[in-house]
Amino acid sequence: MWPPRVSEPATESVESISALYLGNILYALERCAISLDAEGKPADAAFYRGIGRKLAEARGREKQQA
Repeated sequence: MWPPRVSEPATESVESISALYLGNILYALERCAISLDAEGKPADAAFYRGIGRKLAEARGREKQQA
């Protein structure tokens, strides 16, 4: 079944879903940035790469604390 169930709807949160799909989110942000670069919009691409970087760094900090 696609997409796979994360958990019961009552317990789903933005945090739990985004943590589960972080790799997919980072991939999508980078694909967006690549597309924007190809369109000649480097500032827009940098914006989306910045979001990806902040998410990846936050996840790294979570793993270090665990």
